[in-house]
Amino acid sequence: MTAFGVHASHEQVHPSALLAMAQRAEEVGFTAAMCSDHFSPWSERQGHSAFAWAWLGAALQSTGLPFGVVNAPGQRYHPAIIAQACATLEEMFPGRFWVALGTGEASNEHITGGGWPRKDVRNARLLECVQIMRALFAGEEVSHDGLVTVDRARLWTKPSAPPPLIGAAVTPQTAAWVAGWADGLATTDQPGHAERDVIAAYRDAGGEGRTVVQVHLSYARTDEEALALAHDQWRTNIFAPPVCWDLHTAAEFDTVGEQVTPEAVARSVFVSSDPAQHVAHLQELVDLGFDEVYLHHVGQEQQEWLEVFGAEVLPQLDVTPRVPSGERAPEPAQQPAGVGA
Repeated sequence: MTAFGVHASHEQVHPSALLAMAQRAEEVGFTAAMCSDHFSPWSERQGHSAFAWAWLGAALQSTGLPFGVVNAPGQRYHPAIIAQACATLEEMFPGRFWVALGTGEASNEHITGGGWPRKDVRNARLLECVQIMRALFAGEEVSHDGLVTVDRARLWTKPSAPPPLIGAAVTPQTAAWVAGWADGLATTDQPGHAERDVIAAYRDAGGEGRTVVQVHLSYARTDEEALALAHDQWRTNIFAPPVCWDLHTAAEFDTVGEQVTPEAVARSVFVSSDPAQHVAHLQELVDLGFDEVYLHHVGQEQQEWLEVFGAEVLPQLDVTPRVPSGERAPEPAQQPAGVGA
């Protein structure tokens, strides 16, 4: 069985409305959720970017869903602060929180004024952050001088078990690298199901943890409406690395997105007005072996798609039952004991 969750896009929806969306998602049958963690949206048309960590406390308190967040420690965030935030959420909501760690994008990280490092430097910095966070979760006092600096940090409030640190990867090369340090893999649905190669690289490199995929989709009452919606909101999000890593502002993304056609967007966003087509697409991801599938409707209005998917999509899929609040979800069958803890 596969957990089907929703992705809460802070770049597109006011946080109060996004909280109501997560609450309604649980009511219609979704059993998990995750969210972004941006300082800047991908486009000025999206127009939002609330603070994910404040929102996560409200979301965990007001639902029974487990939540994940995608985070890039090392520049905008100090790893000791992220470790403290993770430990606090996990202590209050045991077994219901995970974080996917990545190297980030300049659009969020440039605000510190520290420059934007090369990808190899960002990888090395992230690995330092992971090591620092794990040492803090273990109760150690940490001092570190490297690409990040830590002076005698210690977590005084810790959960009974640390939250899983998942590795975020969109390429096979990065997936193989995160297999060496992560408790699982988080990736995105890609044209031609290129995520198949991402999973394979993670597994071939020894990765044994849970696998998580985020699916960008657009639903409306007609295919034309769904495509227009996707083109309006998501045409700045279809660029492969390094473009998506290295642009600095929403205005820059809008500029490079000016010539993107609706047809090009449809190669990166699953666009359909037919719930049965969405069922078939999601089942393909289950068949690829993903343990958790998170659906991101790329429109700003979230109510209609939730109602339709709750009534016509989720019932056609083998959805992992909801885990009662406060209980730790069972590990996937293929995951050895202790992985992800």
